[in-house]
Amino acid sequence: MAKAILICGKICSGKTTYARRIQAERCAVLLSVDEIMLALFGQHSGEKHDVYGRGIKRYLLQKSLEFLEVGVDVVLDWGFWSKAERRCTRAFYAARQIPCVFHYLDVPASIWAERLQKRNTAVLQDGAFGYVVDAPLAAKFQACFEAPEREEIDVWVTESE
Repeated sequence: MAKAILICGKICSGKTTYARRIQAERCAVLLSVDEIMLALFGQHSGEKHDVYGRGIKRYLLQKSLEFLEVGVDVVLDWGFWSKAERRCTRAFYAARQIPCVFHYLDVPASIWAERLQKRNTAVLQDGAFGYVVDAPLAAKFQACFEAPEREEIDVWVTESE
């Protein structure tokens, strides 16, 4: 039976790289909120970012069912920053008897800061696909992220310094 693989972690924790690896290994479909947001709005969704993001997540959850119903695994690459979002998403799949597995990327602060700097440079200088996250936005994201408890996560990936 196909399953949903849900990637949890802070911005710049390596979620997309990890998700792409799982996608290749399992011949899965990768569904990314950031991919859609950046394609539609670039860096400029402004105050509507959260509203648009919620709508895209609802759409992708429904779209994931189409793939799962025909036996294709899906990888949801969108962070699952809150306990409530993780609980609701697990309940969404459980109500449909679809297995889902949460993977959490636990990255030390020093590696996270290095990745954030590297990505910002790549986006600003090379036009790489991604968000620029300045210091105030990084602080906001840090404050918004609710680290999961061990019992919420099926696969805990710890990266060491």
